Formats: sequence, structure tokens, C-alpha cells
Amino acid sequence: MSLPALDNLVRIGQLKAEPSNPAETHRMLTMARTRLEDAQLPGLSQQGRFTSAYNAAHAAALAALRWHGYRSENRYTVFQCLTHTLGWPATRWRVLDAAHQKRNLAEYEGFLDVEDSAIQELCALVSDLIADVEKLLRS
Repeated sequence: MSLPALDNLVRIGQLKAEPSNPAETHRMLTMARTRLEDAQLPGLSQQGRFTSAYNAAHAAALAALRWHGYRSENRYTVFQCLTHTLGWPATRWRVLDAAHQKRNLAEYEGFLDVEDSAIQELCALVSDLIADVEKLLRS
């Protein structure tokens, strides 16, 4: 399903148009569910729980983007596109952007400062994201 705003991102090289692949989309959503389950394991470190929740969010957001026939190599863009792929307001996807920034600090500078409450909030948002992607796939 072509979306004008996303087609504009294709024109400027931020996205690639690529035929939707239902099997790939379902695999990504399955991965998102598994990573969300991992993020909720009580014995996992905070860092492991955060990373799992973040990766679940990325997999689900990418599944929505792929369902519409687009691909991005930029994780931030995948979250920004939730406005168009799922109709998410900026207030929701910006929470994922904040997680992305924390993830980058952890990956590239070895610094992660995250509270349990933030991980729980991220998990709740990712759960909503997965549910919205599931609705999209059924439509």
C-alpha cells in the first residue's frame, strides 16, 4: 500500500520501496513478540531487558513499514514512519525515539542509564505497538 508521505521519503533516499512480503512481515512480528517476552523476564539484567524491549519495538515498527511496501536502513526513520504506517501520534513514537537514543549511547559509548519504570513503560508501549501491527496485518 503506497503512502504519499513515505513515497516522498523514497524520493529523498530515506526509504526504499520494496514489495511487501507477508512471510517476512509475520516473522518480524513473531520476533517482536519473543523479544518483548524476553524484556519481561525478571532474571534478566536491566540492560538486557531494555535492549530486548527496544529490539521488540524496532521489529514491530519495521513489520508495519514492510507491510506497506517500504524498507529503511535507519532505525530512527522506522519509528518516525509510525505516524504514517499505523497513525501513531508523535507523542507515542517519540518515546521509541528516546529509547533509540538510549540504545545508541549504550551501543556506541557503553553507557546505559535506565530505570525499571522506564523499561516497564517501554514494554507497555511495545505491547500496544505489536497489537496495532497485528490489526494492520488482519486488515
